[in-house]
Amino acid sequence: MALSPVPRLRSVMMFDLFRHFKENPKYNKLVGSEYLFTEYQCPVQTDQFQFVSELNFISFVISGKKDWFVSGEAYPVREGDAIFVRKGAYTTRQYFDVEHCMLTFFISDDFIRNFFRENEPAASSGPGSKTTYSQIIRLDVNPPLKSMFFGMFNYLKMGKDVPRRLVELKFNELMFNIVLNPRNHELSHFFRSLDQSRKTSLDYVMTNHFQYDLEMEDFARLSGRSLSTFKRDFKASYRVTPGKWLTAKRLEYAKNLLINSDLNVNEVCFESGFRNTTHFNRAFKEKYSLPPGQFRLSGKRAGHDPCIETSYEKQEGFLSVCA
Repeated sequence: MALSPVPRLRSVMMFDLFRHFKENPKYNKLVGSEYLFTEYQCPVQTDQFQFVSELNFISFVISGKKDWFVSGEAYPVREGDAIFVRKGAYTTRQYFDVEHCMLTFFISDDFIRNFFRENEPAASSGPGSKTTYSQIIRLDVNPPLKSMFFGMFNYLKMGKDVPRRLVELKFNELMFNIVLNPRNHELSHFFRSLDQSRKTSLDYVMTNHFQYDLEMEDFARLSGRSLSTFKRDFKASYRVTPGKWLTAKRLEYAKNLLINSDLNVNEVCFESGFRNTTHFNRAFKEKYSLPPGQFRLSGKRAGHDPCIETSYEKQEGFLSVCA
């Protein structure tokens, strides 16, 4: 069944999913230093929803259905499905004909790295040939994994009475269930790739999230860096500050949408990651000499400015912008 286009939302403050679960006492959850497990009955009374999570997570759908959207691609997720979602920002579409309930396992990069280091060679999935991975990876839910999901569900009812060591063992069991199933080879190889670097690629974080209205601290956390280290590493790699890079990238994206889509100006503004139309109109006119509406009507194509326009030349593996 074909899915309708990616939903577009008016820009709002992003919902911090991991922190919401961690800090909200109303949820049944099991929490460790590098993981969190909770039952999630969607509290959002809207069909479209945007959020950011600084930790990767696995979701197993107990009931209901939801569509996930990332990079223009839709991932329908239904009862009995499980997906691995890399840390980042996402848009989802909710359905209300059936109550949506899922089990969510937040897992840090360090937990995954430590798992492989402590369980070699049993957990080894062999070298992978891929260098890039999807932001959402589907899991093959075989009978052992499904049984493990529901077993963990029962532990939630015990709450704080569950020893932390037992929870850690169950998270390791979850990891073993995934990596020992050949049908989960893509996710296993992604797990192995995390051992190659202690920090997430700036290129990955910025190019996959520039169109979301995130705070600079969010970009830093998604890259596994403190804010000061993020700014320093960014400037060294891109030769421009993160704020200037984001503005240039979003304006270039907005220009392409004005030329190649039928979105109205307000939709282009929010789709490009700008927080309000006033700032967007002012920045666009400053860059392209016309406000967005007139730019589209006139059919004008702005000339390339190498000191502002986004350059797709790679410099030391990163997308660069001229200084």
